[in-house]
Amino acid sequence: MADETNQLRVRLVTPERTLFEHAATAVELPSKTGYFEVLYGHAPLMAELGAGDVIVHGGPNDQSGLADGESRYNVSWGFVEVLGDRVTILASDALKPAEIDVKRAEEQRDRGQQMWKEAGESEHAYTEALRVISEAEAKISSATEKH
Repeated sequence: MADETNQLRVRLVTPERTLFEHAATAVELPSKTGYFEVLYGHAPLMAELGAGDVIVHGGPNDQSGLADGESRYNVSWGFVEVLGDRVTILASDALKPAEIDVKRAEEQRDRGQQMWKEAGESEHAYTEALRVISEAEAKISSATEKH
């Protein structure tokens, strides 16, 4: 976008589809170490995404019942590239809250809790169990919260 608009070009893609490709005023992202927000002119960076919601502000309406121009997508893992005027989100999986199967996410959380109980002395097993639990809880939260 032109500099005078102070708009980011935001693109959210998975291996299967492009979920979002529009101008926006800001985007909130879940990194491995917590959420951060990107505005126009942000310093360039690359970051690994964690499980949580990508929230795009100031974009087109998506009929999701959210505030005008706000879109929300649940991501499980991936990477984000931030440049001064654009944000590219490469997610392994991304869903709109309405697309999330809560029962399946609850089963995933239960499976992760069982993995945790059976991890024994394996640090790798605990890490994998925590990843499964975090991903499931982020999906459940995204699908059940009133936004």
